Amino acid sequence: MYALIDCNSFFASCERLFRPDLIGKPIIVLSNNDGCIIARSKEAKQFDIPMCAPFFKVKNICEKNEVAVFSSNFSLYTNLSDRVMQTLSMFTPRMEVYSVDEAFLDLDGITSRNYERLGREIKYTVEKNVGIPVSVGIAPTKTLSKAANFVAKKNDRYNGVCELSQKFHQDDLLASVPIGDVWGIGKSLALKARGYGMNTARDFRDFKNEKLILSVFTKVGLQRKQELMGIPCFELETKINKKKEISVSRTFESTIHTRSYLKEAVSCFMASAASKLREQRSVCGSVEVFFRTNPHNDSMDHYASSQKKVPVPTADTMKLIKIAMELVDEEYKLGYLYKKAGVRLGDFFDEDHYQVGLFESGDGQKSKVLMELIDTINGAFGKTLISPLACGVGKAAYKMARSFKSPDYLTNWSDLPKVV
Repeated sequence: MYALIDCNSFFASCERLFRPDLIGKPIIVLSNNDGCIIARSKEAKQFDIPMCAPFFKVKNICEKNEVAVFSSNFSLYTNLSDRVMQTLSMFTPRMEVYSVDEAFLDLDGITSRNYERLGREIKYTVEKNVGIPVSVGIAPTKTLSKAANFVAKKNDRYNGVCELSQKFHQDDLLASVPIGDVWGIGKSLALKARGYGMNTARDFRDFKNEKLILSVFTKVGLQRKQELMGIPCFELETKINKKKEISVSRTFESTIHTRSYLKEAVSCFMASAASKLREQRSVCGSVEVFFRTNPHNDSMDHYASSQKKVPVPTADTMKLIKIAMELVDEEYKLGYLYKKAGVRLGDFFDEDHYQVGLFESGDGQKSKVLMELIDTINGAFGKTLISPLACGVGKAAYKMARSFKSPDYLTNWSDLPKVV
């Protein structure tokens, strides 16, 4: 048996956690640079505010209906996500963190066979320990547990917990799950499925022509169909796969017209990428830097990209920034107004398994200790508390527009909530 735990309107719930005055009020969260809507509370959805809509197009609707607007605060969301996952790990040693707000739990071996009661205990414990509301779907396969979670969210009768261990329960409930909401069936495949008369998850499960399913939905689609029949095809993925590439980029709040500002921006992105590289205990063998002007300005259009092999694979921020600066110098053109830049690291090796050549000098012990110390301090007090001087100081042109950002309640001492 599997349980899928999914946080309800996660980003909006995180913002509401420290703002009890917003309980029951509509909330939206914006993407980087306050561009598009990336999260909506249940209350906000009632005003027909579409997901991914540019904020300027719905600003009047938000003001008219007193919708609380927040800039994205990923340090807050990541911290609360870690707390949710830590709480879930108390229930079983086998868990797959599927996304920032979702996790599968393997319930095999748990002595309690009253799965609905267990689901309610999980829901209560997460909400008590962390304060984030969740929905729980329990079923014999991962795809069925996804469907059960959908029902738990959409049907108030289940009060956030739906258990589908019995076949006769599955028949009725799968008929209420639209084909587009089946795990792995997106808009494009849903359109094709409806063309063959498959409008719900039950229609998909009961479709007889498996050859057609295989040709239209591929092998993975056929496996999802089998999982809806109660046949397990997807195991729990407990091993965290290391990334093969790390990219950090940003569209600037205002254009950059000087080489020095561009270097500062690229240095900041490289520091962030290097931190992520060390987090998965890897070193990289190649560095790429890219930057471009506003693509909507045809008269001043310029895109630059340059890549360089790292002589000896490294995870040292200072070494990687030095290479990035060389690439900026190679590609920068005076007179252009740059609107976006980024870095990309590739050719990864495990830091403990890379064999340094006889005449090569890799990251020495001093470098490793320094990077580890910086990561530890930044992890405790804020990701940019200690930054290379190359990143500049203070508010720069390349900083993101975050006009509606909430305080860093859990990662910044000065933002700790006050108890009065």
